[in-house]
Amino acid sequence: MDLSIAAILAQDGITTGAIYALLALALVLVFSVTRVIFIPQGEFVSYGALTLAALQSQKFPATCWLLVALGAACFVVETAGLVRHAERRRHAARTLVALAGKYLLFPIALYAITRGVASQQLPMVVQIALTLAIVVPMGPFIYRLAYQPIAEATTLLLLIVAVAVHFAMVGLGLVMFGAEGSRTNAFSDATFNIGSLSISGQSLWVIGTAAVLIVALYLYFDRTISGKALRATSVNRLGARLVGIGTTQAGRLAFTLAAGLGALCGILVSPLTTIYYDSGFLIGLKGFVGAIIGGLVSYPLAAAGSVFVGLLESYSSFWASSYKEVIVFTLIIPVLLWRSLSTPHAEEEEE
Repeated sequence: MDLSIAAILAQDGITTGAIYALLALALVLVFSVTRVIFIPQGEFVSYGALTLAALQSQKFPATCWLLVALGAACFVVETAGLVRHAERRRHAARTLVALAGKYLLFPIALYAITRGVASQQLPMVVQIALTLAIVVPMGPFIYRLAYQPIAEATTLLLLIVAVAVHFAMVGLGLVMFGAEGSRTNAFSDATFNIGSLSISGQSLWVIGTAAVLIVALYLYFDRTISGKALRATSVNRLGARLVGIGTTQAGRLAFTLAAGLGALCGILVSPLTTIYYDSGFLIGLKGFVGAIIGGLVSYPLAAAGSVFVGLLESYSSFWASSYKEVIVFTLIIPVLLWRSLSTPHAEEEEE
């Protein structure tokens, strides 16, 4: 390996590492706020990429059907809860109107808009905005249906539900998109030459977008009221509830941000590689490895670990391409061993 090949591999590793970093941040956010190891995170990558690919092919994306179905299911669940609780019946009419607007009118309006413009050649910005508008609301909808009813359950039960949601979303992805993969148009076809190194414009888009989002998330958690509420919920759920922070709203917001980051990762990575209905799972797992390096609690360590995972994968593909996945996932073992030895253990209290 000479210096030019090493530089090319480093470029690929940093680009993919930026994607893994965003997914790792989403996983850390969801786990710290809700205690859910969000295995379906990768499915939002596939949904975002394949929805954008459908719009670019001037086809109606089937994810609109799923959004309407999830919204209708949430409306039914919320209405049933309204009927069961007598204290909520006093404002039933106003509450039903709000629920209908959020869970029924919004998905149906988005469905109608997408149906009307799907056959047209839309600008790239409009395609991305429409993709995010379709995929991102699925995050809080899934939280309402699958996780909110068991928010105080054990971490093991939450993990089992996460696995079930993952399999359901993968199956729905196969039904909606089929087994064929898709690749979207690049944001930029430009190429920049620095000596013998050629840097693609798409790689710069990925790295730049990831850097902007990481800074934006830092400012959001550090400067805004809702961001500070999420941080408080992640530190102490009971304490946050005692001071008036709604943990349910925090969970919905965490899932919304996670869905947005996942869909955006799919949009960014789909010009670089062909995405299939189940491709997001493997991408999400590599983000999970980065999140594990951060102990599922540290955002900076998770981001740094994800970039390291991207570099390790890139160089492994050169030296031992047949074993690159094994090498990446084997990284979990020494990390877990080190954390087990370096973290003080506390005896579990008997109930």
